[in-house]
Amino acid sequence: ICPIFGQTVQLTHAVVGCVFTHFVTLPKDSTMVKVSLVLFAAGVSAVAGFTPTMKMSVSETATTTPRRDFIKSAAATAFGVTALPSLTLAEVVVPPQVTAYDFPDDWGLKYKYEEDAAKVRAHMVTATGLGKGADRMEEYGKNMKKEMVDFVSYYRRFPKVAGKPSFSTLYTSINVLAGHYTSYGYKYPLPEKRRKRLYQEYAEIDKSLKRGR
Repeated sequence: ICPIFGQTVQLTHAVVGCVFTHFVTLPKDSTMVKVSLVLFAAGVSAVAGFTPTMKMSVSETATTTPRRDFIKSAAATAFGVTALPSLTLAEVVVPPQVTAYDFPDDWGLKYKYEEDAAKVRAHMVTATGLGKGADRMEEYGKNMKKEMVDFVSYYRRFPKVAGKPSFSTLYTSINVLAGHYTSYGYKYPLPEKRRKRLYQEYAEIDKSLKRGR
């Protein structure tokens, strides 16, 4: 129902870049009204809502693996998250970057959520603190990304786990770190603003895990 004319109308969309033009067809005894709305596309997800991928069939959607979905969204998330304000995250002290550290020997999942979440978080804390020229930095990054992707691909299938605050925050942090690796490679340290955001999230994850949430 048209809020202006109080009549039933037919709405079609023509999308070109960030300009969305709506053609409203009124009944035969009326004229055609053309309304142009210019919207700012704040992120990839905003544009994706109007792309042909929304017309995929159920069978086509089912063939998309969780791993592929995660990889495709990681870079975009890393870009967008840094622009969002930290409204609910506690302030933390950002430690200086290091080049010397103990390389982990416990990569991989044990398929026990609390144990795996704590380990992945600990490995991410180390990864976030690595400075340029850190020993075995590229190897660490590759192991880290694989472990993060495996963690998300496995645990997000379980509603009881996916609904935990610790998982949702860790998932956000994983997207940011994995997106950094995708965009900049494994030898480039994280920028300070992104490091601060991640350390805040790591603190929240630790609190949630200690509370069994």
